[in-house]
Amino acid sequence: MTDTQELAGLLETLCPMFLLVDQNGHIQQAGPTLQKLRPGLPLVGQGFLDVFELIRPRTITTIPALMSMAGAKLHLRFHDEPRTTLKGLVAPLPHSGGAVINLSFGISILDAVRDYALTSADFSGTDLAIELLYLVEAKSAAMEASRSLNLRLQGAMLAAEEQAFTDTLTGLKNRRAMDHLLEHLISGNSTFALMHLDLDFFKAVNDKLGHAAGDFVLQQAARIMQQETRSNDTVARVGGDEFVIIFKDLTREDTLACIAGRLISRLNEPMTFQNQSCSISASIGTALSTQFDCPNAADILHAADLALYQAKRDGRSCHRMYSALSKAQT
Repeated sequence: MTDTQELAGLLETLCPMFLLVDQNGHIQQAGPTLQKLRPGLPLVGQGFLDVFELIRPRTITTIPALMSMAGAKLHLRFHDEPRTTLKGLVAPLPHSGGAVINLSFGISILDAVRDYALTSADFSGTDLAIELLYLVEAKSAAMEASRSLNLRLQGAMLAAEEQAFTDTLTGLKNRRAMDHLLEHLISGNSTFALMHLDLDFFKAVNDKLGHAAGDFVLQQAARIMQQETRSNDTVARVGGDEFVIIFKDLTREDTLACIAGRLISRLNEPMTFQNQSCSISASIGTALSTQFDCPNAADILHAADLALYQAKRDGRSCHRMYSALSKAQT
């Protein structure tokens, strides 16, 4: 075994990214990790400056100049793609005129591990790169666990917020959600209609058939209201048998009257609970945000209430719009 081969075997163990070059700059031996970076290009026999581009020092353009850089740090990269950046150190060999050039990835190690599928076996056992890789892996695992925890916390927070704004019996929005939406619409100068709906004869169902029947009627009424409104309308249960429907960007009285008519018609149809007929109807009052110079939630709700009471006075099972007449009656 030649001295060169013995030296190469030693270097493979201690620094698997070494190059052994002769005095003319031809690569005689290459470390296994370095060769792994170019599996389709045998490095042995290639000229060092044909494989690598020296970035710093910029003054080094020849092999003799390179050999004179004993102990100096080199910054270089491959000529071909991927142009991985490397750091190097030149150690001239006595008597032969050649040199050992030990290379490392430096701060580009993470990219190199990803690009070349490197493992701990590709580095010296004492290389700090191993500890760095473990730290990066541990950090990635910790960040993933943190992201997962944050997602669960956000999900729990959203679920709690949704629960706080939801009527548990019907699945509709509750009064708190209605108040929040009205505040948002008014602060944004949005136009809207507010329809206040009250179930007529609901108490009779509760008294005659019990609360289970009453709950069933409320759930069916909620389903009907959702079916007869748009997806961006808000239906809220604000009391025992009282509901509010908010129609954003809808203030046409004829359209609102048509919706109210459909709701009354469907709610007039008897509902069957455990073979018992539950008969109710609905009275509806509607107010528009555009009916107020400076709209606020309390005034609009009060106006819809006045219209609702007018509907009840007019025989129930009907719809009334808030008007100057009902305003005068206040």
